[in-house]
Amino acid sequence: MTHHHLTEEAQPSLTSTRQLTLRFSGTRRGARLARRLAVQQFTEWTGLPYDSHAARAVALVTAELASNAVRHGTLPGRDFRLTLHLLPDRFRVEVTDTRPERLPPPVTPQPADETSGRGLLLVEAYADRWGRTVRDAYTKTVWAEVRLRTMGS
Repeated sequence: MTHHHLTEEAQPSLTSTRQLTLRFSGTRRGARLARRLAVQQFTEWTGLPYDSHAARAVALVTAELASNAVRHGTLPGRDFRLTLHLLPDRFRVEVTDTRPERLPPPVTPQPADETSGRGLLLVEAYADRWGRTVRDAYTKTVWAEVRLRTMGS
């Protein structure tokens, strides 16, 4: 089982073989488009099918990070940025928003009757690593990495 943890590191430890960065509106539609683009790029760059475990993990992780950026991280009229990195052994999703003072809370199990608050639990479950970085007074980046697995994994 892979150890999941929150870390402050933002730069990939290895050089990206491919990278794409786009801005999306800070709306639910923007979050939905970010998820769809991430999965499309993942399947195009890796050759893995849409229904692979890794593609589903990329979809879920991107959806949660983008949704959190829209809900908790953007100011009215501000966009969020999605950056995708294909690394030799993993795919990295980074979502940058305009609320550096609103860091993700520690991940703790939620009571069964709670209607929200489980998104980062899902990120932790599906990502091999995730974390956040604040580099300046204007933005923060929350990122997650999904390991590229062979078909038998």
